[in-house]
Amino acid sequence: MNLLRSILIRIAYAVALLIAVIVLNFTMMYLAPGDVADTIAQASGGADPEVMEAIRREYGLDQPFIIQLGTYVGKVLQLDLGYSFFYNQPVMQLMLDRLPATLLLVLTAQIVALIVGVLLGVISARNPNGISSHFVTLFALFGYSAPVFWTGILLLIAFSLLVPLFPVAGMRDVTLEDPSFFTQVVDVLHHLVLPAFTLASIFLALYSRLCRAAMLEVLGSDYIRTAKAKGLSDRQIVYKHGLKNALSPVVTLAGLQFSAVVSGAVLVETVFSWPGLGTLALQAIIARDTPVILGILFFSALVVIMVNLITDLVLRTIDPRIRTGSA
Repeated sequence: MNLLRSILIRIAYAVALLIAVIVLNFTMMYLAPGDVADTIAQASGGADPEVMEAIRREYGLDQPFIIQLGTYVGKVLQLDLGYSFFYNQPVMQLMLDRLPATLLLVLTAQIVALIVGVLLGVISARNPNGISSHFVTLFALFGYSAPVFWTGILLLIAFSLLVPLFPVAGMRDVTLEDPSFFTQVVDVLHHLVLPAFTLASIFLALYSRLCRAAMLEVLGSDYIRTAKAKGLSDRQIVYKHGLKNALSPVVTLAGLQFSAVVSGAVLVETVFSWPGLGTLALQAIIARDTPVILGILFFSALVVIMVNLITDLVLRTIDPRIRTGSA
């Protein structure tokens, strides 16, 4: 019952936070320099004063700010994100068309970063003064300090031009004629390797360093010494008893960093011409397509809030101290 009450309270907080984000995003776009009506008029081929006035009436831009804000919030709560004047179609449909590509990239990068980062952290912690530990430290330093777009450009040069193992851009090979489902899956995965590794690189560095520090602390605990005294194997001690307790800070950081993964996808998708929400966001910013920009900001906030809720539930599952309130 306490768990259900806790979940309901967190959902209420999440809804309130999401509404606050919607209001903040709309306010920032409203206060941004420039006239949206002028941008729309130029896109339609004219900026006559009468045309401008008609556009303002059609899009509700002649209304006071509070009226525009209330109308927008009401529509968003009904899952109506508006209409794109640049793409000439509903924003929701635009985002749904691009969403699978972004989710594939973001989730793949996050999973790869978590799995590889945790494994590197464990290997490093088992031999903290060995070559493997120094390698992980050097790799983490490089991954964390290198800008993600720079890493992407280097990988493009190395594995698309010098050693042509992976495609240069896009998500699919347009030259394939009537491919089978298996061929399409392999083709998408082939295109996914470079952008996913690029996006995962910086977070892999974070997770490996954090897991290493957490494992070193756990392996020095009393219950680990007791497990060794009982004659348990090193593998059982590390992976069954140590890793489970060391995962809590890594999972927490992964939830907090998910927003950075989503924002990093904008740069990665631009570098690799990946047809996702990041590329759509860049094109919308250049075209000053306000409904699309607001829609992507809303979706990003929604994803981050949901991931934080899921992270909290996962922590309660892997750490009994959180469930009982003893930590």
